[in-house]
Amino acid sequence: MRRHVGREALDPGAFQRPVATIGVFDGLHRGHAHVIEHLRAFADRVGGEAVVVTFDTHPMAVIAGAPPRHILSTEHRLVLLERLGLDAAVVLPFDEGMRQMPFDTFVSDILVAGLGMRGLLFGYNSNFGHRGAGTPATVAPQAAAHGFEIVEAPAIHLEGTPISSSRIRDAIERGAFAEAAAMLGRPHSVFGAVVRGDGRGRQLGFPTANIDLGGEITPPAGVYQVIVALRGQRRVAVANLGYRPTFGGGQGGMPPEPILEVHIPGVDFEFYGEPVEVEFVRKIRDERAFPSKEALLDQIRADVASLGLS
Repeated sequence: MRRHVGREALDPGAFQRPVATIGVFDGLHRGHAHVIEHLRAFADRVGGEAVVVTFDTHPMAVIAGAPPRHILSTEHRLVLLERLGLDAAVVLPFDEGMRQMPFDTFVSDILVAGLGMRGLLFGYNSNFGHRGAGTPATVAPQAAAHGFEIVEAPAIHLEGTPISSSRIRDAIERGAFAEAAAMLGRPHSVFGAVVRGDGRGRQLGFPTANIDLGGEITPPAGVYQVIVALRGQRRVAVANLGYRPTFGGGQGGMPPEPILEVHIPGVDFEFYGEPVEVEFVRKIRDERAFPSKEALLDQIRADVASLGLS
């Protein structure tokens, strides 16, 4: 999947008969995947490319100054979009100028002049542009003038209720993995690069990879069984998500945000800077402080043993 970042990267010569859809796609849940599936079919029907137009910042960060905590970082979202078989993704900055842009300007300047768009897919009840004024009905005159087709994807429900990113955020924050997975269409995961920690895990004999969460939403603090996707392999691992209370959070006291440390049994090598996806399977126990290093080590051994690896 090609990535075109910023308006300056747009060139209609870079796209072949593109059909596009617009959205934040936070979570990239089953409803979003349903839209992408229709987009792919639309592109195949017209012999063109399937293109998602998305944003590097949640619009509510600019509109209301209080964005919801994102389920997916921009990079994680792009990785998952690629898995859905898109040809290209356009990532635009959402700033005050974008907030104020009328829908017809967005269509003419970005979708038509920038992409050479041949088709526009609306998700169920979706809109775009200033005050959300861009709808299938209001865009129809431009479609006729510029010669592109408009298609609307039908709604998708789960047990009679629309799937939404807000419902998924709530499920993740409660640690309700099965509930979140039912809406996501896949297990909840986080994605980020491995960063340097304080080396305490290695000193204890259980080396860990510290994952930069990139602000992605997380379940409650605790110790979890996870699956780590690294270097094309999936490995069962144990992860500590939290504030390391036994050691006071390290230098500077307790960290303001939870830290994700992953121990992959049998793996002891450095892979700083490499992208890692961590899929949550189940909670093993709550995070807690231990009276001594020996007590902590005993518990870590029990945590690893609970994975059932031979």
